[in-house]
Amino acid sequence: MKSIELAAVQERFADIVWANEPISSGDLVKVCEKELSWKKPTTYTVLRKLCEKGLLQNVDGIVSSRISKEEFYSAKSEQIIEDSYEGSLPAFIAAFTSHKKLSKKEVDEIQKMIDAFKKEG
Repeated sequence: MKSIELAAVQERFADIVWANEPISSGDLVKVCEKELSWKKPTTYTVLRKLCEKGLLQNVDGIVSSRISKEEFYSAKSEQIIEDSYEGSLPAFIAAFTSHKKLSKKEVDEIQKMIDAFKKEG
């Protein structure tokens, strides 16, 4: 999946769509008015931009995603590691854990992922 760059407000808008999809464009306007204090033109402008980027679609007034939330955030995470840590996951983990102590549960979850990866490889 190609990387899709979103501004913070666009990402918040996408989160609203993911949480409510499929949603009529009229209902989306109401949700954005309540959650973001947006007027109708703002909602439609951001919707149009995210449709142009290929993240969302508006078919016959029904808005839904073309890329799942999980796919989007997975690609975003990969891009951060690529850009900031030269693609090194161990370097990212070292940086992350240097300021945040992992709980036993988190360590166990990571170990399960590593063990599963070893079995597949």
